[in-house]
Amino acid sequence: MPAVTIRTLSAETHRALKAQAAAHGHSTEAEIRRILDLAVRPAGRVRLGTLLSSLGAAAGLTAEDASLLDDLRDRTPSEPVGLE
Repeated sequence: MPAVTIRTLSAETHRALKAQAAAHGHSTEAEIRRILDLAVRPAGRVRLGTLLSSLGAAAGLTAEDASLLDDLRDRTPSEPVGLE
């Protein structure tokens, strides 16, 4: 799992994080992970698969329609990019 180091964190911020972690019954590290998760992955975010599914349903597409479209998909392997 990736790790992140935060340098030059103010003493006030560190104390506030420790207090907030204690209030939630977490370690400071766990509290920081929770804060970061909430910041970058909010609960109300739109998920691409859910959005596409709802668009298909709104258009009246069925599972059979989806399989017909999948049969039309080009499955030819692409050529690797030359970086010379």
